[in-house]
Amino acid sequence: MSVLGTILVVDDEVRSQEALRRVLREDFEVLCAGNAADAEKLLEGEIVHAILCDQRMPHESGVSFLKRVRELWPDPVRMIISGYSDSEDIIAGLNEAGIYQYITKPWQPERLVDIVKEAVQLYRLQKETETAGVDVKATPGHIKKVVSVKRGVAKQLYDFDRIVHSPESPMHKVIELGRRAADYDISVLITGESGTGKELLARAIHYGSARANKAFVVENCGALPDELLESELFGCKKGAFTGAYQDRIGLFEVADGGTIFLDEIGETSPAFQVKLLRVLQESEIRPLGAQRVRKVDVRVVAATNRDLEAEVEAGRFRRDLYYRLAAFPVHMPALRERPMDVSLIAEGVLSSVKTSFNRPGLRFATSALEAFARYHWPGNVRELQNEIQRMVVLADADELQAPPLLGRRNGKPPAAAIQGKLNGSATLKDKVEDLEKAVIISTLERYEGNISRVANELGLSRVGLRNKLSRYDLRKNA
Repeated sequence: MSVLGTILVVDDEVRSQEALRRVLREDFEVLCAGNAADAEKLLEGEIVHAILCDQRMPHESGVSFLKRVRELWPDPVRMIISGYSDSEDIIAGLNEAGIYQYITKPWQPERLVDIVKEAVQLYRLQKETETAGVDVKATPGHIKKVVSVKRGVAKQLYDFDRIVHSPESPMHKVIELGRRAADYDISVLITGESGTGKELLARAIHYGSARANKAFVVENCGALPDELLESELFGCKKGAFTGAYQDRIGLFEVADGGTIFLDEIGETSPAFQVKLLRVLQESEIRPLGAQRVRKVDVRVVAATNRDLEAEVEAGRFRRDLYYRLAAFPVHMPALRERPMDVSLIAEGVLSSVKTSFNRPGLRFATSALEAFARYHWPGNVRELQNEIQRMVVLADADELQAPPLLGRRNGKPPAAAIQGKLNGSATLKDKVEDLEKAVIISTLERYEGNISRVANELGLSRVGLRNKLSRYDLRKNA
């Protein structure tokens, strides 16, 4: 049975501890401590969602203890349980210790369970809305309403029908695949070049699924070293590693019941891939420095601009993890493969830019749309968006002309542009060099000039790649 969260009960009376454990254990993992010192030891080794603390204990009051907890472990929702209704205690608890609820004895089991459920819900909502560690005065119901409204807006914004494409576009088949994947709780692997809209499709799958009312969280797996990535995804305890200054709930736990989008999954190390595979197999995480594992119910959508099958064959990506992630693969076509969509996307981008830049009269000249159609867009939709924003900033009139720089750039993909040379009468050495140059240019464009990733893709050292860049005068491309 899946538990809703971890509760720490602090009470000097063993019978009270046992009574609370007996009532809560069906829905929660319950930890018990007889005094503040033992409670702090548990907080140092466990991630706790809520604390139920007796007010009158030997040596230290509950309010005094929770005030210290507020400073050292601000995330758990703090509650006092007491047989006394001293108004000074209540005021002190609210003002000094950030108490969420003051529960009086004798308590009713059903009501107590409801209060603790609300506290755990508050903890998760605070994390989801990025207010962790901030004492929220609103009730869980109010925060839930705010989050619900935000999810409703997101569901409309990221609907499949909002993905711009023409009827004859290859995106039509992609969207149909996405709709089918949304109906089933299956892992999805989205492949495609950078800037093709992989995250947009992932969001549409989430908001079109039965998990739409739960969280959708995103992590770029290529942006962090292993230890930080593990902390981000699985959580950590304070002091688990250098730089872990506070407890952190992992994104897998934030996404419990919802979807996690793992972007750039192909950039992860073999060591991290082992840990991720175990999480996907067992549906449980162990935060760094924590003593216990926690069950999670998360749908995984992963994305990469690498050829993961080739990475598997090369031994750089685990075969078992690949098959776990790629239960339902979807490939996003590059923008140059869907020229019929370019003008539609451009008009949509301009509509948004007009609003954000307060230029309501802007429109494209015919020559601009024709230039867009001729260009091969190595940076895909992201490059198109950047180009339109640049055009708007530089425009003195409402009619946007074809950007001069776009016309001077090579209008064909490097491989196509070099084809004439390969079919010509050059020597074999020259043809090989032209082909090598075309491959390097194409890979540089695909990875947006990232030297490390290009070198890894081509099986070169960084020094070897830089020598070739110098030889072919390609340094500016990187």
